[in-house]
Amino acid sequence: MDQKRTGRKKKKLRKGRVFFTLLLLAIIIGAGYIYVEYKSGVSLAEADAPQKATMKFAGDEKSNPNVENILLIGVDSRGEEKSRSDTMMFVSWNKETNDVKMVSFMRDIFADIPGYQRYKLNTAYYLGGADLLKSTLKQMFDLEVNHVAVVDFKNFEKLVDVAAPNGVEVTVPHDMSKNIGVSLKKGTQKLNGKELLGFARFRYDAEGDFGRVERQQQTIEALKKELLKPANVKNYPKLLGALQGYVQSDLTKDQQLKMLLGAVKGGGVEIEKLTIPVKDGYYFARDPQSGSVIEIDLEKNLQELNDFLVFD
Repeated sequence: MDQKRTGRKKKKLRKGRVFFTLLLLAIIIGAGYIYVEYKSGVSLAEADAPQKATMKFAGDEKSNPNVENILLIGVDSRGEEKSRSDTMMFVSWNKETNDVKMVSFMRDIFADIPGYQRYKLNTAYYLGGADLLKSTLKQMFDLEVNHVAVVDFKNFEKLVDVAAPNGVEVTVPHDMSKNIGVSLKKGTQKLNGKELLGFARFRYDAEGDFGRVERQQQTIEALKKELLKPANVKNYPKLLGALQGYVQSDLTKDQQLKMLLGAVKGGGVEIEKLTIPVKDGYYFARDPQSGSVIEIDLEKNLQELNDFLVFD
């Protein structure tokens, strides 16, 4: 009887050892995969964008520990040292509810830039980088900006291909080709990085820059959906590595990883969108130096912006 009990105990011990050995092996393989993919992303970015990704930025202190406010800036440098900001988005993320508020600012807004005369809003980045653009938005709209992320359009293409190798699904409302480097046909389809960038930048239709800003918001929404699909989780390590070189930000890689995992852990991320100027809150004008500009009703836009940025 004692021999049978002893035999059963030995079998349980052997099974336990096998289980823990397999678990340890799986952890080692998983860690190895993450490391290799992460380094692959870093190498990919270093080959194309050797500049240091971490940047100095005078971000505001958080007034709410559960909300992260990030200024997203898209630039088309074309190899030049200084460039204007082509895309300006303010993203407010409530980490408790996983809700996101996204505000796009039209680049032709005629703005009071601190230390300079009035120029188009996108000129602030050219004159003083992310800090001056942040100061301009703070002065006009009293926005609290905690962090910044800057991406060149060519790098955006590559990030999309890393994050979603099988493409990102969008609905193209009509044929598009003028000045975007690709030809897109009307209809719902999956676009690669270059095509998605062309979709986001197209402005030669009746809606002009307003339609372009709307498509930029649609692009972020579509990317979010693709990124949160279970099939694309395996791409996270390489994406995190690529972000280190392709995106300039004051966020450390640990902070970027926490944000990415926090968004995934929270389930579906809901994004609400707003464009400044708002409807009936602007008019077109002409400035001798800046050309065609958008004059905004600051009071009306500020009111709608403040109402929009309140999380329920």
